[in-house]
Amino acid sequence: MTSRYSTTRIGINDSPEYENILKERGVKRIEQYFTPKMRYLTAEEINSLNVVAHIWTTGDRFYKLAHDYYNDARLWWLIAWFNRTPTEADLSLGDMVNIPLPADRVIELLGL
Repeated sequence: MTSRYSTTRIGINDSPEYENILKERGVKRIEQYFTPKMRYLTAEEINSLNVVAHIWTTGDRFYKLAHDYYNDARLWWLIAWFNRTPTEADLSLGDMVNIPLPADRVIELLGL
């Protein structure tokens, strides 16, 4: 399974402005992932995939859809990214969510 963070740089945050937070946590620094910059697929790349339409219903979650379609709940981010919907709170009942298949092909197209 490929993580979206597998090629992401890790930064060290020891900035003085976080002094109180660091002290509360009993640490001198915090390691953080830099925000990955993933490109969106071209129309040609999307057309090379099988995209399944799913209507968002009560109880839906990205991780549940990833489990159902990819057999791996950890790939929830792939569905969120493909739909340009960072969180489930951005969806309403009845919204269409597109599921790109197969997941390994999408990850390959992203270069991850």
